[in-house]
Amino acid sequence: MEAAGSGSLGLGDTQPPGTARPGAAEGVVPMKRNEKEVAKEGKSVGFVLVHAGAGYHSESKAKEYKQVCKKACQKAIEKLQAGALAVDVVTAALIELEDSPFTNAGMGSNLNLSGDIECDASTMDGKSLNFGAVGALRGIKNPILVANKLLSEAQKGKLSAGRIPPCFLVGEGAYKWAVDHGIVPCPPDIMATKFSLSAFRKNRRKLELAEKVETEMIQTKKRREVSENTNVTTSLDTVGAVVVDHEGNVAAAVSSGGLAMKHPGRVGQAAVYGCGCWAENTGGHNMYSTAVSTSGCGEHLVRTMLARECSVALQAEDAHQALLETMQKKFVRSPFLACEDSVLGGVIVLRCCRCSLESESSLNTQALLVEFLWSHTTESMCVGYMSTQDGKAKNMSHGDFTISKTHISRLPPGAVAGQSLAIEGGVCRLRSPIN
Repeated sequence: MEAAGSGSLGLGDTQPPGTARPGAAEGVVPMKRNEKEVAKEGKSVGFVLVHAGAGYHSESKAKEYKQVCKKACQKAIEKLQAGALAVDVVTAALIELEDSPFTNAGMGSNLNLSGDIECDASTMDGKSLNFGAVGALRGIKNPILVANKLLSEAQKGKLSAGRIPPCFLVGEGAYKWAVDHGIVPCPPDIMATKFSLSAFRKNRRKLELAEKVETEMIQTKKRREVSENTNVTTSLDTVGAVVVDHEGNVAAAVSSGGLAMKHPGRVGQAAVYGCGCWAENTGGHNMYSTAVSTSGCGEHLVRTMLARECSVALQAEDAHQALLETMQKKFVRSPFLACEDSVLGGVIVLRCCRCSLESESSLNTQALLVEFLWSHTTESMCVGYMSTQDGKAKNMSHGDFTISKTHISRLPPGAVAGQSLAIEGGVCRLRSPIN
């Protein structure tokens, strides 16, 4: 199996400002900036990386997919510049992704076999290590809000009579808890879009036809093929984001409408601990803060606990090589997926640490060094990233540097989805005052 786009940018990289190694994301090493400009930014240092699903992104809708990622990044940057912490920033980014009709999360999610929308979402705070998740949730426009609320409520401590607060709720219980905690419900029929309803009717006709002409064994195979093909050609899977804030805290989040025509009550990786997202600050045995968000076939991601596996691997010296080996050995060739002909998934990751700047003019500042990567075995994956150096998403020109980009990563020609993988990324340095 070969990997595409294998430009590795390690944290010890010494390349000159304004350049990037071949195969890496473009424009990811900031040029020298005026110290007054840095001081003016104050605490507004931060970075966000988002994804709009691992699956297939048609060229005809490439502009819409990229715009979704751009808006999510801009919302996150607004929050970071206002001094918000990572866990709230990542939630703001996810709301933008959930609200888009082009993603399979929140509004416009895939419909299940009964014609209903049931969503999964989770978030993790790298500072407190708290986690909040919801599964098979109906009637809430932004499932990530409920996951975030579960996380924040848990941080308040035990409930009355010494009860332990929940971190993971599903179905009707999750809905009632959300409403009781001030989250406004949404009529279920409003969450379906013309696009998702059309896909549901098309898939239902295929299933009905298969049931008339196939044996039970063939029926099962056909259903699986229909489900997989639907996710490749129409709505994509999970969306997510990873963030580092001005304090160096990391957070991750993920949200999904799940597989098309899934069985009612099915919960995918987006709600499962260690599978959909992971975030962990430095400390203990961790040299780096790490954050991960996954996408793809939920069953494959759950059985491999890919988010947690990637986070652990990122403590190695070479993050690029570590992620490559994890995707190959712990996912594509995982013994837990040995019976699968095609292993479909994708991840976005970041790791960061602080270091002092060596120049005399920077004695009162230090660098927040952020390395970010994405990898996928699906035909494509749409990502976007942005830093607080500039939140306006304009191109680098006339000496003004902007760390911002939207990009549709694709497998190279001839590569087989589910058996090959692509991996890309970059590194940036964000200056901030020494605390």
